[in-house]
Amino acid sequence: MTQGERRTPARRTVLGAAGATVLGASTALAAVTGTAQAAAADRGSDRTPGRGHGYRSLPVPTVIGHRGASGYRPEHTLGSYRHALDLGAHVVEQDLVPTRDGHLVCRHENDITGTTDVADHPEFASRKATKTVDGVTLTGWFTEDFTLAELKTLRAKERIPGTRQENTLYDGRWTVPTFEEVLRWAEDEGRRRGREIWLHVETKHPSYFRSLGLGLEERLAKLLRRYGRHRANSPVFLQSFEPSSIQRLAKLVDAPGVVLLSGPSSRPWDFVEAGDPRTVADLVTPAGLRWIASYAQGIGPTLDLVIPKDASGRLGTPTTLVRDAHAEGLILHPYTHRNENTFLPADFRKGTDPTAYGDSFGALKRYLETGIDGIFSDNPDTALLAAADLTARD
Repeated sequence: MTQGERRTPARRTVLGAAGATVLGASTALAAVTGTAQAAAADRGSDRTPGRGHGYRSLPVPTVIGHRGASGYRPEHTLGSYRHALDLGAHVVEQDLVPTRDGHLVCRHENDITGTTDVADHPEFASRKATKTVDGVTLTGWFTEDFTLAELKTLRAKERIPGTRQENTLYDGRWTVPTFEEVLRWAEDEGRRRGREIWLHVETKHPSYFRSLGLGLEERLAKLLRRYGRHRANSPVFLQSFEPSSIQRLAKLVDAPGVVLLSGPSSRPWDFVEAGDPRTVADLVTPAGLRWIASYAQGIGPTLDLVIPKDASGRLGTPTTLVRDAHAEGLILHPYTHRNENTFLPADFRKGTDPTAYGDSFGALKRYLETGIDGIFSDNPDTALLAAADLTARD
């Protein structure tokens, strides 16, 4: 059987329909701001989305559409973002990188070789370059070498076609969106759906771009203010792997900040540049979390910081991170849940095909039972069903 035969669109449709049915309840939970949000959306001309009830009003666990619904559509496209909302996601994520002329666009990386058709454009062949970004050498095409007008001639495509061949159906359907386009889209969707549309916005490689004269934070803050998403109760999270980026944003806007955390032995790149010896392992101690809580409202740890894997790749015993972060008043939005075997812990894989779906619900149950406040998911309908299972037992 081919990969497509093993995991057909019909299966996804059934899962999505189940999510939509079960998560009528989650949709209702997400609408706790109800009439006030709808009224705010209707007053689009006065930029009222920041007058909501704040992040504490979101359902717990909160399901964040990772780069949209990237398990089903090419990531960071309006199609992926819209599908995440259609599946019931409470929040939709954007990653921001700049163009040469200073516009913020939504891409997971500034290297767009694998997520656009840039290699098929002979007029841009000479733009291919080798660069070092945060200590990693890359060869490809980079957003900072394109004007927005040039970037808009490209079309988005599936980043991992070998794993998600079905998503290639949508290759070429959408352009690379600017963040301002997403803000306008969120306003339109809010009016159409009668609720505020929550965004989870990441500054990518902020130290690198600042060194190029393309600082992200000031540009982001200007857009947030223009669209009324700069307040403490605005429907937006601001996230970064560089703590100094969240500190900088905290001085510019009042929207809640989230510090992203990768492996325990890793160091944020701004720490590397500043000669700060602390690692992520230091930041997840009570003292480190207290320091984060002095300027941020949450953390976004890799799931392995919540439940480590053993040498065989199976889930072990949960750490004290959830308890310790909550003690400092921080929420936790770990990353990233995906349905395919290749991304699941070894004890939740099914069969030998790495692209087939494993026991995603079993893995989600383990993670959600730790008390995390939310989770990033490429498959928000799956995560929402798991969240519904959890809340039904409470």
